[in-house]
Amino acid sequence: MSQASTPFETTQGYAPPTVTQFSVFLTNKVGKLFDLVKAFDTPRCQICALSVHDATDHAVVRIITSKADQAKQILREHGIPYSEKDVLVVELSKGHTLTSLCVSLLSAELSIQFAYPLMLRPNGTPTIALSVEDPTLAGQILRRKEFRLFGEADLPDRPHTHDH
Repeated sequence: MSQASTPFETTQGYAPPTVTQFSVFLTNKVGKLFDLVKAFDTPRCQICALSVHDATDHAVVRIITSKADQAKQILREHGIPYSEKDVLVVELSKGHTLTSLCVSLLSAELSIQFAYPLMLRPNGTPTIALSVEDPTLAGQILRRKEFRLFGEADLPDRPHTHDH
């Protein structure tokens, strides 16, 4: 699937900014989601996005935080099992709509595995987290179409808007 890249290919290519998403596994019991959210009720790391996928005996909660390293530490401290995945965070604005984003990816035959909005957004504009089969190619395509992609450093670390 992947070929070894030479330094030349790396300098020629574009590696899009990505953000770490945590998939947290919770038993399906009352209060488990509250416990997770409360664990992040700290100034050192904020939840920027949250998506809950419920099943009969468990739930998978996808979260994006303002600081991935701190999030790992918090999850470990609370004994919460998780996995990590890189996702793209894309701003929707100025003619760059959800429809045009889907068309851009569809034209390259790239499927969106899942998507959900961010609650804490870098510019206060609509922003969406996307999981795609090839984030590098998707990032290159979206960049060519002049979509704005955000990395972890762009995510707000507080729930209020910053003055510019």
